[in-house]
Amino acid sequence: MPSPTSHEAPRPARPDAAAAAGTPPDMRRIATASFIGTAIEFYDYYIYGTAAALVLDDAFFPELSETAGTLATLSTFAVGFAARPLGAAVFGHFGDRVGRKAVLVVSLLMMGLSTGLIGLLPGYDTLGVAAPVLLVVLRLVQGLGLGGEWGGAALLAVEHAPRNKRGRYAAAAQMGSPVGYFAATLTFLVMSSVLDDAAFDGWGWRVPFLISFVLVAVGLVIRLRIAETPAFAKVTEQRETAKAPLLEAFRVHPRELLLGAGMITVVYVMFYTAATYCITYTTEDLGIPKNDMLLLTLVAVTVLGVSTYLVARWSDRVGRRRLIIGGTLFGAVWGAVLFPLLDTGDYVLIAVALSGALLCMGIIYGPIGAYLPELFGTRMRYSGAGFSYNLGGVLGGAVAPLVVTALAENYSATVGGWFMSAMALLSLGCVLALPETRDRDLDAV
Repeated sequence: MPSPTSHEAPRPARPDAAAAAGTPPDMRRIATASFIGTAIEFYDYYIYGTAAALVLDDAFFPELSETAGTLATLSTFAVGFAARPLGAAVFGHFGDRVGRKAVLVVSLLMMGLSTGLIGLLPGYDTLGVAAPVLLVVLRLVQGLGLGGEWGGAALLAVEHAPRNKRGRYAAAAQMGSPVGYFAATLTFLVMSSVLDDAAFDGWGWRVPFLISFVLVAVGLVIRLRIAETPAFAKVTEQRETAKAPLLEAFRVHPRELLLGAGMITVVYVMFYTAATYCITYTTEDLGIPKNDMLLLTLVAVTVLGVSTYLVARWSDRVGRRRLIIGGTLFGAVWGAVLFPLLDTGDYVLIAVALSGALLCMGIIYGPIGAYLPELFGTRMRYSGAGFSYNLGGVLGGAVAPLVVTALAENYSATVGGWFMSAMALLSLGCVLALPETRDRDLDAV
């Protein structure tokens, strides 16, 4: 009997749990709950990245040199990624044992409250070394919360959706990332436009963080109104929940778990290099005004949102794997041209450079919302998909901006782009070793 990790032909069609549950689920409400939660959590997460690129080094590391301050700030940024696999393991454990809905409420609370508290945290001038220490603690809590968010939000959509529309509805969870980033960037743009530099650096950067207190209340109202997914309800009814779901995922699906993490690495590399380091590079090294860069970033993130949604829907027709392969190949090329385009200083070419990087992300990120959950069985799906997704973030999101920064300082920014191309080829090798999952029966994985 072939193992679930082999490249076997699709299993015979059977009704998914959503259909077996009787009344068709209200997919519009479910998609909205999936989208709103991830949009809020990614907004919270991304405002830290934008603040790290613009102002946090002066607020929390004022005694370091410019380069050292940038690296220190990016290191606190990386701490959140280091916490995400742990968050995925903890929240995934309870998500696979208690249910998707309850865990998503807790993850939203953790993310929202920790983000709001960063907005209230005094800087180095007030607290001394305690300020960056507390910043790291709150960033850890952010990482734990987001580590538990994505897997549950994706499963909320995928486990309710009809088989032939899983990519379409999983796009709701995926769209939370570009919309959250757009909102974060727009908020910073507004604050930096209406305030002078002294006011923005002094207190204006805190306002986007404080808005999180309001957003988390909205997200809770929406999430508390949704029902548990039919796939998990069926497992609970049959008393088949796993005692240690992450360990079971490593035992039953080790290839999927590790290769899935490698596959998604390029997504993080492209996004966080373009959205974090490139802002620092263009404003500090090329002298481009920060408001201009925020506007150009909004153009790029619009490309990300459109491509994520369209490619996610397209994956229901042509398959997930083929599109992801195309995205990694595109990323291998784009990494090499990103910084030469930025170095021109031409605003149109800068917009093209950033948009190309985020287009690469969108091509891969769109299908991932359905693809990763489809690789794992229901008993360990939250743990497996969530851990794989966030493990890829450690290498791609935490390490990549630091490596690109170091390469740019010691060699040239173009060398940092070559590193991005190499990571795209790594992801290509991983997806080539994984099967297509579009026609899989979620109950039979």
